[in-house]
Amino acid sequence: MIGTKSKGIEKIGFLSLFLTLISGAISLTIHFTPLYRFSIQRYDLVAVSGLSQAKLLENYRLLLQFLNYPWNNELKLPDFPMSAAGLGHFYDVKQLFLFNYFILFVTLVPTLYFLYYLWKKQQLWRLVRPFQWGILAPVIFLFLMLIGFDTFFVTFHQLFFRNDDWLFNPITDPIITVLPAQFFMLCFVLFFLVLEGLFYAMLRIGKKSVK
Repeated sequence: MIGTKSKGIEKIGFLSLFLTLISGAISLTIHFTPLYRFSIQRYDLVAVSGLSQAKLLENYRLLLQFLNYPWNNELKLPDFPMSAAGLGHFYDVKQLFLFNYFILFVTLVPTLYFLYYLWKKQQLWRLVRPFQWGILAPVIFLFLMLIGFDTFFVTFHQLFFRNDDWLFNPITDPIITVLPAQFFMLCFVLFFLVLEGLFYAMLRIGKKSVK
């Protein structure tokens, strides 16, 4: 009976741990605004848009506020008009963001309890095998993304969105001109690197326990 209970705790614990790390990596990527500042300079978005860097950053800040805050239900960007389809896509993105935060919220406490449970029983070494395998996933996805980002990007949208609103028309939705595909590629790269770092940290904790 005890063994069955321990296996149940372990399965739920590892699921919760992986979900916490993945949703945490997504959250860190979303809030890493220096990446957009870098993109403004790297891809000359000031020249593309005719707006100053300060104005671009202000519009980006307002966009993130809409996407991240449940109580912010109206998207208005001072320098970028938007079509109904464009607004619809950002509402869909908002739902994904909030779902990610929900996953992080509901798994964080169980994850902390699970790590405490392993530490108390001196079984942190159990982290080694799952993360030896798990650490390969970000590397594989990063490789696939870099050798064919366009395909990766389209497949991602087809998996997570039920419509074609993400196919922005730069005439009706000029916001897309300052959110180039290269910026999203950098976001994915950052996400996979952060996730790899978190997985590696778990692996190191497990190996240190073995020693």
